Amino acid sequence: MAQNRFHTGPGPSQRQLRVGELIRHRLSELLLRAEVHDPDLNRHSITVAEVRTSPDLKVATAFVMPLGGHEEEAALEALRRNARELRHLVAKGLNLKYAPELRFRLDETFDRMDDTRRIFADERVRRDVEAGQDDDELD
Repeated sequence: MAQNRFHTGPGPSQRQLRVGELIRHRLSELLLRAEVHDPDLNRHSITVAEVRTSPDLKVATAFVMPLGGHEEEAALEALRRNARELRHLVAKGLNLKYAPELRFRLDETFDRMDDTRRIFADERVRRDVEAGQDDDELD
């Protein structure tokens, strides 16, 4: 089994991160310019928050969110329906050995941030956090 000698940790390699960012930038550009000829897709203003690639760079998962978080499923369906054309346009704009298969998922980062804020706003949690800080100051 061949190993990537530059990738030693469990997270993505530098190459995966770099290619993911290139794909994210290109996808954002394509969606902004409405280069896909699908009125259903073009009526959505979609943010591409992150793109994660597989280790072999053959699959790219784009984490997306329609502006304002409205009509998420409709936007996701339009992206999935146009994945082949988007794949072609992404590959055309980037110098990659393989055009990665594009997959789309909703970006849930903001939902998790809201959940975290709600947890920390809870009086019991705030009291526990403050107690932990007092313990650290005693050490």
